[in-house]
Amino acid sequence: MTTVPASLPSDSASRGAGVLLFLAGLVTFAIFDASSKYLLETYPAPFLNIMRYGTVATLGLVMLLRYGDGWTQLRDAPLKGLLTLRGIALGTVGTCFMTALIWMPLAEATAIYFTSPLIVVVLSPWLLQERVGPAKWLAVLVGFGGMLLVVRPGNDLPLLGTALMVVSAISFAVFQLLTRKLAGRVPSHIQYCTTAFICVIITGVPAPFFLPDPWPDLLDFLFIFSLGILNGAGQLLLLAAFQRVAASTLAPLNYCQLVMAVLFSTFLFNQPPDMLALTGIVLIALAGVFLALPRGNTPTA
Repeated sequence: MTTVPASLPSDSASRGAGVLLFLAGLVTFAIFDASSKYLLETYPAPFLNIMRYGTVATLGLVMLLRYGDGWTQLRDAPLKGLLTLRGIALGTVGTCFMTALIWMPLAEATAIYFTSPLIVVVLSPWLLQERVGPAKWLAVLVGFGGMLLVVRPGNDLPLLGTALMVVSAISFAVFQLLTRKLAGRVPSHIQYCTTAFICVIITGVPAPFFLPDPWPDLLDFLFIFSLGILNGAGQLLLLAAFQRVAASTLAPLNYCQLVMAVLFSTFLFNQPPDMLALTGIVLIALAGVFLALPRGNTPTA
C-alpha cells in the first residue's frame, strides 16, 4: 500500500528496524483478523467494517493535515482513475473478507486470501507486461494445488464463505497490481488517504441496514474503535518499513501472518486445519515465499 523510495538507507540498523516494523505490522493485521472473527459472533460485518474504515479515514485526515498542502495534493492527484479503482479493490477486499469470516475458519480463510500473490503473477503479463518464467508458473501451480487441498470437497468449508474469500484474494491481487502501477507516480500518503475515503463510502452504504442489536456497550465500543486504530497503525507500520527496507526483502515475511492465523484459529477458536488443509497451507506459503524471494523475481508486496 506504499511507495518504496528510490534510495533506501543502507546501514544494518535501519534495515533491522524496517524488518521489525514490518513484523509489527503483520502482528497488528493478524490480531485484527482474529478479533474481528470474535466480534462477528455478536455484531454485523457491515457495522464492523464501517467502524474500521471510519477510523482509518480519520487517521488519513490527520495525515493530510500534517502536510500544509495536503488537500491540494489530494485534489490535484494524478491518475485519479487508477486511484479510484485501487480504493474500490481494497473496499471489496475488506467487505468480502469480513463477511466470509462469519462462516470460515480463520486459518483456511487466511490461506485462501494469501493466494493473492499467485494471482498477481498470473495477471502481471497482461496488466503489467511482465515476463513470467517457467519456475514462477510452477510455483503458481503448486500454490493453487495447495488451495485445492484447503477447499477440497469433504473439508466442510461453506460455499458462500469460500467464494467470498476467493473474490477477496482476486481483489487484493488487483489492489497490489494497481499499487505497483502507481508507485513513484502518486505520493504514499495520497494513495493511503484516497483509498481510505473510498473504503468508507463502500462500507458505509450497507452499514445503516445492518445496525447492531444489541448496540455495543462502552467496553465493546472502545474495543471496536481500538481495532480500527490498530488496522490503520498496521498500514503506517508497513509504510515506515518500506521506507527502510526494499519490498523484495520484506515480501517473504508476509507469510508469518499466515502462521499466526493458523495458531489463532487452533488455540483461540478451536478450529485447527486438518492435515490435508495444513499441507495445502504449507504449499501456498512455500509458493508465495519462492515468488517473493529477490532472486530476479518481481516483488509481490
